[in-house]
Amino acid sequence: MNFCSHCGETVILKIPEDDNRQRYVCLSCEMIHYQNPKVVTGCLPVWEDKILLCKRAIEPRYGLWTLPAGFMELGETTVEAAARETMEEANARVNIQGLYVVINLPQVDQVFMMFRSQLLDLDFSPGVESLAVELYTKQDIPWDSLAFGTIRQTLDFFFEDQQTGDYPLHVGDIVKHGDNYSFRPGPAETA
Repeated sequence: MNFCSHCGETVILKIPEDDNRQRYVCLSCEMIHYQNPKVVTGCLPVWEDKILLCKRAIEPRYGLWTLPAGFMELGETTVEAAARETMEEANARVNIQGLYVVINLPQVDQVFMMFRSQLLDLDFSPGVESLAVELYTKQDIPWDSLAFGTIRQTLDFFFEDQQTGDYPLHVGDIVKHGDNYSFRPGPAETA
């Protein structure tokens, strides 16, 4: 950020009075510009023993596989955003069964929220952001071609929970260590 969205003057990074971290502050009108994480939400669509995956037609990770998900829009709930993203990317209608995974991604300022869902029918097709959409059993998932660590972690949780039929809420962080990333369980995972 270089300029104030309120008055157009130059902004600088500084710690405002009574704050504990650097913010962009306008040199002229003194407006503080708070920047907050973005919420990514989507669905883990299930049909019998299969999961619906989308092959990305956009960057980042063009040509790799993902669950249907994307950024929330203003004026919608997380559930509405998850259903919208599933329709946009896979032309799929789902019954959302509940929040399943929350992963914090502090290195990219995002919070990832995935809802477990049931496909209502097999009438799905690639949306404008997908090259292909396919149902996969666990053994057929293109594990080496998944777009994001959050998707791998969500699928790992699902197939592990599928063995017991119990699908608790999974919470944690994916953190960067040099060039590597790891999942760090949150309080719900370690209790």
